Amino acid sequence: MASVDTSLPARTTGAAVKFAAAHQDDQPLKLYGGWFCPFVQRSWIVLHEKQIPHQYVEINPYKKAPEFLALNPRGLVPTLGVPSDAKGAPQKPLYESTVICEYLNEAYADEAKHGQPLFPEDAYERARCRLWIDHIGGKIVPGFYRFIQHTPDKEYSIAEARANFFAQIKTLVAEMDTGGGPWFLGHRFSLVDVMLAPWAKRLFLIEHYKPGGLGIPKAEGEDEALWKRWWLWFDAIVERQSVKDTWSDDQQYIEAYKRYAEDTTQSEVGQATRKGEKLP
Repeated sequence: MASVDTSLPARTTGAAVKFAAAHQDDQPLKLYGGWFCPFVQRSWIVLHEKQIPHQYVEINPYKKAPEFLALNPRGLVPTLGVPSDAKGAPQKPLYESTVICEYLNEAYADEAKHGQPLFPEDAYERARCRLWIDHIGGKIVPGFYRFIQHTPDKEYSIAEARANFFAQIKTLVAEMDTGGGPWFLGHRFSLVDVMLAPWAKRLFLIEHYKPGGLGIPKAEGEDEALWKRWWLWFDAIVERQSVKDTWSDDQQYIEAYKRYAEDTTQSEVGQATRKGEKLP
């Protein structure tokens, strides 16, 4: 979950413009979000994947709509407005991207309308997916921010930030199916893939801003098999239609994440990273 940084423009660009425009009509289910936020993109990807009717409401960081603040007085995105009845009013709020994604997957389970569930049918495999979703949220995502927010005055070096980030990625990749499909579960796309997708798309920002760039090895040398598996997943996720359709122009992200690269962002995520605290 992220605070809205009031210096950001309140508009989508690129492919996200079309997807947002297609979901402007009033609907009982509403997603309140910001184009810049990876936690919002998680929720948006699930809505896209499951073809769930919804209204997307881009939050103006300068003027937050009263109905949004009524649902979430802290002004955090994503917030899902869940209808209490078929007419959609009053709305019940849900916060936290992982909670929202699991709710959407469970609440819209009709395969004829919404496609294959994003969790396996087997109870053990569902639990295992949740373990690795926790690893993404608790290890990989914080590692991304620790890396991109590195500045020369930090107590840790950029090499240490890079090594820690790589180690957490490799831990996840070692658990990926090796039967031929690109996704965490092999041929089946799941919420594990969704949870990491927004940060995979944002890796180019580290390449853009940080000395030495991202530096993830190609499939060669030490850990060749692991990195080969990573690139199979990465190449597939950045080309997934739901990921592309919920993405604004690259330049927008370069401008938005400059404050992260300089470690001046006032977002709750940025402040938590700066203090060495758990992400909100």
